[in-house]
Amino acid sequence: MNKNIIYIAIAVVVGLLGGWLIFGGSSEESMTDKHDHSTEAEGQMWTCSMHPQIMQPEPGDCPICGMDLIPAESGADGLAMNEIKMTKNAMALANIQTSIVRTASIEDENIISLSGKIKMNEEENAVQASYFDGRIERLNVNFEGQEVRKGQLLATIYAPSLIAAQQELITAASLKESQPSLYNAVRNKLKLWKLSESQINSIEESGKVKENFPIYATVSGTVSDKMAAEGDYVKQGQPIVKVSNLNSVWAEFDAYENQISDFKKGQKIEVTTNAYPNKEFDAIISFIAPMLNTQTRTVTVRANLKNSSGLLKPGMFVTGKVEGKTANIKSHLTIPASAVMWTGERSLVYIKTNPNEPVFEMREVTLSNRNGDVFTVTSGLKNGDEIVTNGTFSVDAAAQLQGKKSMMNQSAEENKKMMAMELSLSTSFQEQFVKALPSYLELKDALVASDAEKVSAFAKATSEKMKAITQTNLDKMLKSHLSKSIEMLDAIASNSDLENQRSHFVILNENLVAIVMNLEGLDDTLYVQKCPMANDNEGAVWLSLEEEIRNPYYGDAMLTCGSVIDSLPYH
Repeated sequence: MNKNIIYIAIAVVVGLLGGWLIFGGSSEESMTDKHDHSTEAEGQMWTCSMHPQIMQPEPGDCPICGMDLIPAESGADGLAMNEIKMTKNAMALANIQTSIVRTASIEDENIISLSGKIKMNEEENAVQASYFDGRIERLNVNFEGQEVRKGQLLATIYAPSLIAAQQELITAASLKESQPSLYNAVRNKLKLWKLSESQINSIEESGKVKENFPIYATVSGTVSDKMAAEGDYVKQGQPIVKVSNLNSVWAEFDAYENQISDFKKGQKIEVTTNAYPNKEFDAIISFIAPMLNTQTRTVTVRANLKNSSGLLKPGMFVTGKVEGKTANIKSHLTIPASAVMWTGERSLVYIKTNPNEPVFEMREVTLSNRNGDVFTVTSGLKNGDEIVTNGTFSVDAAAQLQGKKSMMNQSAEENKKMMAMELSLSTSFQEQFVKALPSYLELKDALVASDAEKVSAFAKATSEKMKAITQTNLDKMLKSHLSKSIEMLDAIASNSDLENQRSHFVILNENLVAIVMNLEGLDDTLYVQKCPMANDNEGAVWLSLEEEIRNPYYGDAMLTCGSVIDSLPYH
């Protein structure tokens, strides 16, 4: 028995020793791996999708808006300040494609392509109205698009007002020998109601009064708007139908601001449609809009088209080709339209700065003519540059998440530059202006508290103090900012709707901050703060004495959404 116990003990010792020899090193190596992995995780930064300037070493909530932080892409060594680097997986998922910028031939450059629609020629429109008061007994126009001919019966109207006029005619007819002037006056009265000579003679000869009268079409065309129905009571001059003559139509195109100089009245333009792609219609430019559409940065260019065959239908998409003024230019850089991002006045592209790595940077370019889906580039790029032509907005989103300069995320310096226009402020102006700031700050606090009644009261108080400022000898820009601020304060004071007050508060701050940024000799700190989500995600600023964010545009809904973008002394 003792001998068996000894054998068992020896086996246990040998087993433990073997296990240590086999697994001991691995365990140590495993611990080392864990340590290395932990070290790697320490380099991971976390950011906010709405506020990419936030960078934290661990997950949590955004200190500005409270949203969950997301992993930020790791930075790449050797990148410029506004360069971003994307992973191969991200490039593949977003289907990002690039192409080399090349010069285009003269033939491509000499033709300007425009997109537009066929519209009714408003000069050929006519409204068929009722010539007297009455009730529509029968309407012979049943639907829009129905063809009518001149002289065709459109409607029959019961007209009480004509009964007395007919009786006058019958009476006057018996006196036409003795009182011809009275007789002629009665006939002319009926003519003014668009009764024909034959209708008047028929009433006179029969000696009977008619209760219902017909209305005939005065023009031929297509019914584009049915404006009354059977049984309706209509007044004299009230429209019944709108008739359009489609033998002539308009082709209206949108021309970009930088193309305006290429067009003039009387210029030939070739028009093609999706319905008849192999058929070209010759037209002449008859109108160029005098006003620019500030939203699309385009002007309307109109051409008259003959349409006797009826092939062109209002609403059709059309393309117009006009000979441009660049025939003397040998070559120009061209890029696909899909590569361009628009931000109002600016045109932006993403250029690949490293030919061997997916590294990109935003670049502002100046564009000229558009030929179909291709733009001519006049500055900002050179032959051989590689740009993003598909997935441009995905690259921009990546730049935003990395806190880099992007279309949706202007840098803080750009925000400062936007507000910090130089204004000449006299000492007396500054002393009077500063007196209005306490009321403004109370107004801001009332908006934070979402108290519309107090907002109106403090806006009125601020306005009165600003109106007391002496406006003599103020330069034009300063006077404009001050007047606009007072206008917005009065609008806030006179309105009890909180959302409306906040809308005016946006414009108030755009003018007020421009003045405040030029104040001098102030002691305490006044913070310029901004919420990127206010003003329909265009962002809006405000002034505060506290560095802590208290959002006046959303109140309790998003109380801490925003960030400090500048600060200045405040007295």
